Amino acid sequence: MEDEVFEQIVSVFNALVSWVAAGAMVFGGVVPYIPQYRDIRRTQNAEGFSTYVCLVLLVANILRILFRFGRYFETLLLWQSIIMIGTMLIMLNLCTDVRMATELNTKRRSFIDFDWNYFWSWSRFMDYVQCVLSFTLVAAYITYLLLDSSLFVETLGFLAVFTEAMLGTPQLYCNFQNKSTEGMSIKMVLMWTSGDTFKTGYFLLTQAPVQFWTCGLLQVFVDIAILFQVYYYSRYPQKPVSHTVSHTTSAKAL
Repeated sequence: MEDEVFEQIVSVFNALVSWVAAGAMVFGGVVPYIPQYRDIRRTQNAEGFSTYVCLVLLVANILRILFRFGRYFETLLLWQSIIMIGTMLIMLNLCTDVRMATELNTKRRSFIDFDWNYFWSWSRFMDYVQCVLSFTLVAAYITYLLLDSSLFVETLGFLAVFTEAMLGTPQLYCNFQNKSTEGMSIKMVLMWTSGDTFKTGYFLLTQAPVQFWTCGLLQVFVDIAILFQVYYYSRYPQKPVSHTVSHTTSAKAL
């Protein structure tokens, strides 16, 4: 009798752990952007956050969803991608509104201008939506045509996770240009690091495709590099950038 009770307790505990792990996988990637979102709303300044982070995650998760049509992976990872796409669109909407409110005299740019110099620096949120939809349709069409090619499918999976592994590089470069991490949420980066570490361990334990865990390790390395920037620029403050240079940098970062 006691053995049966013990087995039931263990079964319930295992189920609870599985649910917690599943919830962490689906929503854990969103949590780091909550403090950054709040900081931008509070300060009405988005210069410290590179919206190219949003671009990287949008591309990575769209490619991951398309990869699933060629090679099945867990439904949890599919939902993770869908929720992350929604989160990045919300971040883009906020950053665009803040930038346009603070740069009233800036010439309006749109996606249909097809000006590469202002790629991902458009004036309206709908321009970003148009770009994302265009990329999705083109990528989906190519995937449909080449879905029978195992080489294409495996390459698609690698591109999806490798692009996501490069998530931190726009922020890394933005910090390097500004010679500062001011305006960037340190909580966000700490959550990136812990989340990516957990995610990589999850990939290893669940025997996910090799592309997932190898690029997960790369992502953790980039997170650590950003944390080093936080330490370095706080301990050794760089020479303040002039107003003109700062404005140019923020335009590129956004």
